[in-house]
Amino acid sequence: MRLLIVEDHPPLVASLFAYFEARGARLDAAPDGVVGLHLAVTQSYDAVVLDWMLPRMEGPAVLKTMRERGIDTPVLMLTARDQLPDKLTGFRAGADDYLTKPFDLAELEVRLEALLVRARGRTAIRQLEVGDLRLDLATLEVHRAGELLHLFPASRKLLQVLMMASPAAVSRRELEYALWGDEPPDGDMLRSHIYELRRSVDGNQPVKLIHTLPRIGYRVAVVDDAYAS
Repeated sequence: MRLLIVEDHPPLVASLFAYFEARGARLDAAPDGVVGLHLAVTQSYDAVVLDWMLPRMEGPAVLKTMRERGIDTPVLMLTARDQLPDKLTGFRAGADDYLTKPFDLAELEVRLEALLVRARGRTAIRQLEVGDLRLDLATLEVHRAGELLHLFPASRKLLQVLMMASPAAVSRRELEYALWGDEPPDGDMLRSHIYELRRSVDGNQPVKLIHTLPRIGYRVAVVDDAYAS
């Protein structure tokens, strides 16, 4: 089981890591909502444990954005809020389960196992599609108009992030984080990677799918003015 823990309380994160790693799980942690959303969108997890009160972006907003981007990973929300209106807010944002603090780790484990059982009964998203562009999430093969494209790993990573967010734009900062984390290289390396991705995906295609949004970032989408770069 691979879990994402989005929680800003280090002692709790340490307890979760110790408990679940002892049971063979692999875990990633995010200290705030923005990093949590980035990991949830760009990585693959069996479940997400999401705190409500987070720096930079609160849990319900993270969850709502995940669902809007087509991420159906099971999410269990953790919070000290135990009133019915708060629970309804969490479920309406897309939560699969809800656990109030303080809680027992064994109960969290059982709830996550139940979520995984239910998730296995759902059809998993295995392919991203934008226009005639296809990205198979299992094989990582990319096709445009039925033709197999040969992408560098960095280009493929950028394309996956952009297609997961489509038709929304992804900021330069998010894309740089996807490639290099908190230590992007000097110079505008992202522009070079986008150029390479655009050359491979759009090339001589009459309809362009990769678009630059000045002062915002980039997106992959079929737009009305699809011939413009």
